[in-house]
Amino acid sequence: MAEVNLMNRYPASKKNTDERATQKTEEDKNIARQFGKEFFDGERKHGYGGYNYHPRFWTDVVRDMANYYHLTQNSKILDVGCGKGFMLYDFTRVIPGISVRGIDISEYAIANGKEEIKPFLSVGDAKNLEKFANKEFDLAISITTAHNLPLKECKNAIKEIQRVGKNAFLTVDAWRNEEEKEKMLKWNLTAKTLMGCEDWEKLFQEVGYTGDYYWLIP
Repeated sequence: MAEVNLMNRYPASKKNTDERATQKTEEDKNIARQFGKEFFDGERKHGYGGYNYHPRFWTDVVRDMANYYHLTQNSKILDVGCGKGFMLYDFTRVIPGISVRGIDISEYAIANGKEEIKPFLSVGDAKNLEKFANKEFDLAISITTAHNLPLKECKNAIKEIQRVGKNAFLTVDAWRNEEEKEKMLKWNLTAKTLMGCEDWEKLFQEVGYTGDYYWLIP
């Protein structure tokens, strides 16, 4: 298990946490947590405010992951919480022939997935990956997904990601100090399990997670 920043080339966006905190309502959070059209392609206060493909987001990150995990055209990867499949599409661009699968809780995201990758996407729940065999994938990835579950289900999701992947990489919302904690609590819309980095690492040890991880910090 190692903290590895494989997201350092993902373009960072400025987050106005104070504005979000003053405008965010419980209704906004409830809408966002449905992970439907409003979350992906609705108003910014409910999520992405328009979730569209652009190669600048994932191409460099995918290259770094491919190099770090020595992925080839014979490799199999799973993206847990794949959204519309944009990262998986870039994997197929960077490594032609690689086998990809993606699951997401959002029926809307899967139905509106990137056309080239839609045959490899399906609706599924991170906490239950029973349709996949033990160590079926060379790499199981989960980006900002597990923390959207309540604590018990979050633990189950991490165990499942660990089970199906020979290697695993996940990112979760976290903080390293009180200032970052305050910003996170102001910004958060969807996460139901929120902890500092040290507590996340304790949780990883508790559930037997031996994969790699990094943090999303506002």
